[in-house]
Amino acid sequence: MTDRVTPSLVPDPADTDAWNAYLAEGNAKQARKRVSADVLLRDPSGRVLLVNPTYKPGWDLPGGMAEANEPPEEAVRRELVEELGIRVTLLGLLVVDWVAPHGPWDDQLAFIFDGGTLDEDEADRLRPRDDELSEAAFVTAAEATDRLRDRIRRRFEHALKALDAGRPLYLHDGAPLM
Repeated sequence: MTDRVTPSLVPDPADTDAWNAYLAEGNAKQARKRVSADVLLRDPSGRVLLVNPTYKPGWDLPGGMAEANEPPEEAVRRELVEELGIRVTLLGLLVVDWVAPHGPWDDQLAFIFDGGTLDEDEADRLRPRDDELSEAAFVTAAEATDRLRDRIRRRFEHALKALDAGRPLYLHDGAPLM
């Protein structure tokens, strides 16, 4: 059986209440995506910022999960304030990665934004501000690839390529689509 709309059951858009109820029903049937948003932040010597979460193994880029109806760029800004006490101006998008379902998780869209370079004083004062992080450290790109888990390491490596190329990349499970 297919899920087709019978034209006679579609309300007239001029009937605002009926139209909105019709749209709400359609919205309730649509898939929901988990969204994560991370940031690539550097110090004046070019090292990248990694954080060590307390709720999962391994190091990660700063950022986190978007809340309901929160744009990815706002999610990463909120996470930076909550976890590290810093505000940054995002300089652009580096990566969008569609992550296939894995383990108990549905699929996800993972964003990495360019957070630019912190000044020396700001980088030196950076410390975790809540219980979700045990450490924050600036490391070389090579050290970062050693510390990051496979999935985020692939995304990180492509974020560096996107930064060098000056254009964002679209990935499927950490690999470029084209």
